[in-house]
Amino acid sequence: MSHHTPIGGTCAAGFDAVRDAFEKNFTHDDEVGAAVAVWVDGDLVVNLWGGYADLAGRRRWREDTLASVFSGTKGLTSTCVHLLADRGELDLYAPVAAYWPEFGCNGKSDITVASVLGHRSGVIGPRNRLHWRDTTDWDRVCAELAAAEPWWQPGTAQGYHMVTFGFILGEVVRRITGRTIGHYLRTEIAEPMGIDVHIGLPRAEHHRCADMVNKPHIRDVLAKGEAPGDPTTLTEHPMAGLAVAMGFVPDDELGSNELTLWRTCEFPSTNGHVSALGLATFYNGLAQEKLLSREHLESVRISQGGFDADVVLGPRVADHGWGLGYMLNQRGVAGPNPRSFGHGGSGGSYGFVDLEHRIGYAYVMNYFDATKCNADPRSTALSNEVYRVLGAL
Repeated sequence: MSHHTPIGGTCAAGFDAVRDAFEKNFTHDDEVGAAVAVWVDGDLVVNLWGGYADLAGRRRWREDTLASVFSGTKGLTSTCVHLLADRGELDLYAPVAAYWPEFGCNGKSDITVASVLGHRSGVIGPRNRLHWRDTTDWDRVCAELAAAEPWWQPGTAQGYHMVTFGFILGEVVRRITGRTIGHYLRTEIAEPMGIDVHIGLPRAEHHRCADMVNKPHIRDVLAKGEAPGDPTTLTEHPMAGLAVAMGFVPDDELGSNELTLWRTCEFPSTNGHVSALGLATFYNGLAQEKLLSREHLESVRISQGGFDADVVLGPRVADHGWGLGYMLNQRGVAGPNPRSFGHGGSGGSYGFVDLEHRIGYAYVMNYFDATKCNADPRSTALSNEVYRVLGAL
């Protein structure tokens, strides 16, 4: 992008350096369209957007432009689960089968909700390869997961539950509440707080979506030689049939009708659509203890630790550290506080809460770089400037 890239929004006094870093992402990096929003101690101190929602530069990015955050969706899903737990409606350390009895067969009877949140259950995909259209049938996918054997002995390894994280936890939420997790998010969090975050986007809102530029393919994100099957050819790979649920199949392979379907369906691991302001406000709700109690917030960021590598994605995810459903900031990619937590999305987006500094932060974009995997320098530059202004870096 040229130096004429349009930038909109505001920064509070003293936060001009964040705006400078945001502009630099366009002039020195490959930014096409993006937005960043930051709350500090209950005040919205940064709310910026810039560039274009499409590669051709015909649609300017706006404050309410919606971006796909891929696995950033897991932060939304985890919070729904924790809201139920904090209210006493769900025991994180109870077996999944206590809420979903069919899940308890074929070596899965002792798998707890917490082990799914920590990517330790071994249920990273069905044993039967699904056609991609089958992934839009929630009951079909859940039936396959309920019947499947784990891909390793539960608890003996960490392997990123790229898609099944959302199906398993979403089915638990449905069994407890009678509502899909997208409905639960909307009615218990998004609408009451007035925030623009969605799992399952109504078609009437699709016009606000940014195009996904340089979108990663599933082959770009799976660790070669680690996960079961062959990620290069996807032969017998446990996630092969779930590729569309992940959103990693290029648009020219999907077609416009399938892309519309993907946006509309609920894939609680992978297809959240948010504005930067919406996602930052979501994490501000955690910072302000409006969603979860402080006691519960402390429990979700206890490191689940113990494994050097992730059998699905390799060491690049394992070394981030996992709390219960959230990525921990052990690598310092989201400022200097190792106790902040949130979730990144493949390609660059990131949202987090810092309880010590009372920060709710979100960065979203439409130019994806699958090689960065939740450590994108565009976001790190922005969050570093926030902490520098606060005197914490």
